[in-house]
Amino acid sequence: MYDDDELSILDIEDDLESPLDHMAAVDTESAEPKPDPEEMLPLLESPDTNQRMLAARAFCELQDDRAIPQLIHLLTDPCPLVRVSAAYGLGRNPSIDAVASLITRYNEDWNGYVRKGVVWALGNCRDRRSLPTLIEALKTDISAVRLWAASSLAQMAAVGYDAVIAAIPPLIEGLRRDPVAAVRSNCAWSVGQLCRELPSNVVYATAIDALLETFVEDEELGVREDARSALLKLGDPRGLQLIEELEREGFL
Repeated sequence: MYDDDELSILDIEDDLESPLDHMAAVDTESAEPKPDPEEMLPLLESPDTNQRMLAARAFCELQDDRAIPQLIHLLTDPCPLVRVSAAYGLGRNPSIDAVASLITRYNEDWNGYVRKGVVWALGNCRDRRSLPTLIEALKTDISAVRLWAASSLAQMAAVGYDAVIAAIPPLIEGLRRDPVAAVRSNCAWSVGQLCRELPSNVVYATAIDALLETFVEDEELGVREDARSALLKLGDPRGLQLIEELEREGFL
């Protein structure tokens, strides 16, 4: 669907990260002083592009519901740096009111940075409507976006059983077939997270089989370790038994 070279438009041909990737988790408090929301809110409507971008980035750190309508509006800004900042801002200020606009932005935006921010924000919104878009992103987008789509699908654990059941098959496919090791690792982590919400049924058993297969067969040590970690955290008897047997045989 998308060309892996498109991110080179922003001179990041070999970089999976965007400038806003090193933000703390939504519920993490930072020791650094935060911007003043009273100063930043009016700047979201500034005619100056740099001011809009500055304000949108401020709400990547701030949580303030008053910013949500304008951040949604900025998803259509002509400047991609404003759009990506607005997407991350909505990830920090998740709202069900933003979901439809985020989905539209994903479908229409040519910029990989923007789509990456959008899939992060959609995951944080924890809304069933996001599921088809996140699955599409994992299956068809560039590697940088697939990386975060895999992680965002883990958020379906908070949505409900049907969403978990729908999210696991594309994650298993990514775990087995994605050409990028980091994406496979994120798929392993998300499968482990979602399996915590499942009873011992056929979907759960299939997911465990996929983690075991990855643990034994993946060519990358880091991916195998992430699959092993997921199995250990789940405490699945089959997984624990296989890990123990392989440790005895010196496989690990």
